[in-house]
Amino acid sequence: MTFVDAIKSGFSNYVGFSGRAARSEYWYWLLFVVLASIGLSIVSEQLSGIFSLAVLLPGIAVGTRRLHDVGRSGWWQLLSLTGIGILVLIYWAVQPSEGQNDFGAAP
Repeated sequence: MTFVDAIKSGFSNYVGFSGRAARSEYWYWLLFVVLASIGLSIVSEQLSGIFSLAVLLPGIAVGTRRLHDVGRSGWWQLLSLTGIGILVLIYWAVQPSEGQNDFGAAP
C-alpha cells in the first residue's frame, strides 16, 4: 500500500473497526499523522489541536485493524494508557501478518 492509499484508507474506513490493516497501511498512517501534526503546530497550535481531534477516531480504527492483523483484539490499545504498554503495542505493530511468511506471502 502506498502512502496516499494508506491515508485514503484511513479516512474512508474511519469507523471500520473490523477487518485487517497491513503494516504499510498502519505505519504510513502514523507517518502522515506525525508529519501533519508537526507542520500544523508550526503554523498554529489551534490547527494542530483540531487536526488531532479529527484523526483520533480514524487512528483508533487503523490501530484496531492492525491488531486484528496480528491476531489480537483492538481492546489491547488500552495498554497505551499505562505508558509502558506502548512498547508492547509497537512490538505487535511491527510483527508480520498472521498466516504470512517473511516475504508477505501466504505459506
